[in-house]
Amino acid sequence: MLVARLSICLALVIAMLISTPAAAAGGPPEQQLREAAASGNAAQVTALLGQGASIDDRDAQGRTALLLATHHNRVQAARVLVDAGADVNAKDAIHDSPYLYAGARGYNEILRLTLAHGADLRSTNRYGGTALIPAAERGHVETVRTLIAAGVAVNHVNKLKWTALLEAIILGNGGQAHTEIVRLLVKAGADVNLADGDGVSPLQHARQRGYTQIEQILSAAGAR
Repeated sequence: MLVARLSICLALVIAMLISTPAAAAGGPPEQQLREAAASGNAAQVTALLGQGASIDDRDAQGRTALLLATHHNRVQAARVLVDAGADVNAKDAIHDSPYLYAGARGYNEILRLTLAHGADLRSTNRYGGTALIPAAERGHVETVRTLIAAGVAVNHVNKLKWTALLEAIILGNGGQAHTEIVRLLVKAGADVNLADGDGVSPLQHARQRGYTQIEQILSAAGAR
């Protein structure tokens, strides 16, 4: 009788474990999905989606699994999520989206995934800037090239009254990367005479900082 009762209890325990994989694994499926995405476990992401985990569920900071994968540049996990329909424009509490964050950080593989799946080129971050502006500021040449080709407005002005061109000069270091970014922006039609909120032009900023090559590019494009 004792053996029979133990067998029944064991069977019940096994059944409970099988029927509640989320509890056994440490949290609701959506939490597991976010954790798997952040760690880059693409296989687990696939499995959890197959089990019905809500793909765009958010954490307390408003971050989706795809945004967390983007934070850590987990390309394979991001690809699984994007291919499964994750929202590339879903913003968190500080107005970052997978598209905007990938652009700002120069995570080009994820950026291209978002662009191929409906990235909103007009969306802006908490500073009122497009993805192009922080990319230019941080010297991400290939990212800038990609965003220009995608059609992001080169003369967008953020809340600081700066364009991508102004940020590349004001917040850049005048080195090879930022010089190339200025060249790309000018070639793409950036207004070389669009001044900042204080009326200081890109050319004046370049001269003040001693950025000779950038000054030459701007002058050749008609900057004053």
